[in-house]
Amino acid sequence: MRDFHLPGRSPVFAANGMCATSHPLAANVAVDILQAGGNAVDAAVAGAALLGICEPQMTGIGGDCFALIKPAGTERIVALNGSGRAPEGLNAASLREAGHDSVPLYRPEAVTVPGAVDAFCTLESDYGRLELDAVLAPAISYAEDGVPVAPRVAFDWGHSADTLQGSARSFYLTGGQAPKTGARFRHPKQAEVLRRIARDGRSAFYEGEVAEDMVNSLNALGGVHTLDDFARTQSDYTMPVSGSYGDVELVEHPPNGQGATAILLLNILSELDVAAMEPFGAMRAHIEAEATKLAYDARNRFVADFDSSTRIDHMLAPETASKLAALIDPRRAMPSAAIITEAVHRDTIYITVVDRDRMAVSLIYSIFHSFGSGIASERFGILFHNRGAGFTLARGHPNEANAGKRPMHTIIPAMLKRDDRTIMPFGVMGGQYQACGHARFVTNLIDFGLDPQSAIDAPRSFHDEGALQLENGYPDSVCASLAERGHSIVRPETGIGGAQAIRIDHELGVLEGGSDPRKDGCAIGY
Repeated sequence: MRDFHLPGRSPVFAANGMCATSHPLAANVAVDILQAGGNAVDAAVAGAALLGICEPQMTGIGGDCFALIKPAGTERIVALNGSGRAPEGLNAASLREAGHDSVPLYRPEAVTVPGAVDAFCTLESDYGRLELDAVLAPAISYAEDGVPVAPRVAFDWGHSADTLQGSARSFYLTGGQAPKTGARFRHPKQAEVLRRIARDGRSAFYEGEVAEDMVNSLNALGGVHTLDDFARTQSDYTMPVSGSYGDVELVEHPPNGQGATAILLLNILSELDVAAMEPFGAMRAHIEAEATKLAYDARNRFVADFDSSTRIDHMLAPETASKLAALIDPRRAMPSAAIITEAVHRDTIYITVVDRDRMAVSLIYSIFHSFGSGIASERFGILFHNRGAGFTLARGHPNEANAGKRPMHTIIPAMLKRDDRTIMPFGVMGGQYQACGHARFVTNLIDFGLDPQSAIDAPRSFHDEGALQLENGYPDSVCASLAERGHSIVRPETGIGGAQAIRIDHELGVLEGGSDPRKDGCAIGY
């Protein structure tokens, strides 16, 4: 239980349904959809579509998504991969010949075909209860009328406005400036695209005028995308991967997502008795940082498009974790592991919904870097992600950029099970941090008995780019102790990532939601 003398927020409790996400308008819309007779899929898609208007620097229909769905009446969890593929004209050899040693972040080469719209339409067709036009109506209305810019959104917008280029500046800036807190952001052209999707489904986005606008805009900047690349885009159902920690099972999305990394990280930590450590002391931060270096090094070697990820069984084998854990020196930091294959970012949204029938959805949706590639289509202002930067140009690597492949993704939705029952959909935003964040969240719950909101609120640390980032929740004494172990300490400009979770209490028949104060959002139930 939190200290009621101090600032903070309590978990949200409700019986019938709940949404937790990073913007209150989206959470409210999701609950409205539930109360109007929709199920958790309807609510999650409605909220996610709106988040592209509420947080355009984080996400949008020019991006990708992944989802885990636990349908009502079963404990089977289904994974949907809504990430797009590289155009047929892309290949690493050409990029190397052009002098690149990595995929350029803010050029069409980094734009894989956006997969989120196909994923939303697939989810609605296969699991939704309402018609697509009813689900997209709130996002269409807000795109027309405008959304007041929230404080964290305004901060991020101003910080990344220079990323925007060409027509994107006219769609996402006002007089060349980022909007201030409280200013209304409108995007009537995106409302038009959503209206077409609501009427005609995925074909309205991947074929016809909208697709032509996207292809022509990318080609004008040197892209190799074709209408066929867009028309053939298709989401895929896959089998989740999972691993145990204590008495819970962590269920993650398989490659091309990095979910296996979170499982490996927990497997390593399970060898090291985290529960015996001070929850937010130097030893736990040190051990987690060292385990993260090792787990991420394995990720960078093995995680790629599903067909190219041939070593995942080895990555998740108990003996692999045991051997890696033995490399950790509790007194000294090891050198950084191999360089991460994609550039750093922290720009993603996550939404989770549980309905009265206990259908649960865990959905994550992103344009990768803040404002993605910075490129928008000329006519409709669709902002393109730069997920192709998740590829490597290393010759022969499983994650080498090539035609029709999906790049390694950082975004990963998750669920927890206990005794074969789903007890918690959750997600942790923050780019590279996500796998580490999943492990930190689970260990907060299991080793230290924190409730979901407290587990989210708790201070975070993350080893990245040769430095150990420590949030301000860590005192200077912990920083000094970690520096003595050889860590280079950095205080990040903002909090590390964000998170949302909903605990399903099967005994009491209630839902318990938590949402990260590092973002603008909340959990709402009814």
